[in-house]
Amino acid sequence: MKPEQCAEIFRRWQAADPHPSTELKYASPFELLVAVILSAQATDKSVNKATTELFPVANTPEAILALGEAGLRNYIKTIGLYNAKAKNIIATCQMLIEQHQSEVPNNRADLEALPGVGRKTANVILNTAFHQPTMAVDTHIFRLGNRTGLAPGRNVLEVEKGLLKNIPPEYLQDAHHWLILHGRYVCTARKPKCPTCLIVDLCEYKEKTAA
Repeated sequence: MKPEQCAEIFRRWQAADPHPSTELKYASPFELLVAVILSAQATDKSVNKATTELFPVANTPEAILALGEAGLRNYIKTIGLYNAKAKNIIATCQMLIEQHQSEVPNNRADLEALPGVGRKTANVILNTAFHQPTMAVDTHIFRLGNRTGLAPGRNVLEVEKGLLKNIPPEYLQDAHHWLILHGRYVCTARKPKCPTCLIVDLCEYKEKTAA
């Protein structure tokens, strides 16, 4: 994709939605961290439903640690893989208390050392909580990178690097959210909504859908 095409895509998205944000509900970096760990292979809606009950009761590492795994499971048992997620969150809380003064670290190495936190989760935290221009590639963004021509790649890391290289710097901070929202609601996996797409004339997908 030509640089001017890429720039115009993000210009349009910015004009339509100047201040995009995650659909996960949170009020602190720690709440966001817990929510993102819970969101793996789960919908934001299901995570928000659980954390709406959990966070008023426990929204610090100490408070969640006090619940214990069994107590935490009671709040998140409607979310997929809740047993493993409860174990990881409890272990993460322990590490935050012991190694980071109960604060969520703002660097990749320390984030990725936390149980249940991989590169994608670390990128979400760095971008959303600490306003760093990172790119968290989930299934939506991987699909868009390849389908639109923005950043074709065989794996998530290739797509991540391609997007960071191709997206103009002035759009990088919010690019992750625009891409996710576009993939979630417009450029869907089975049948993209090309007739109502803001960037249909710029996208390089060859099998565009009709009305």
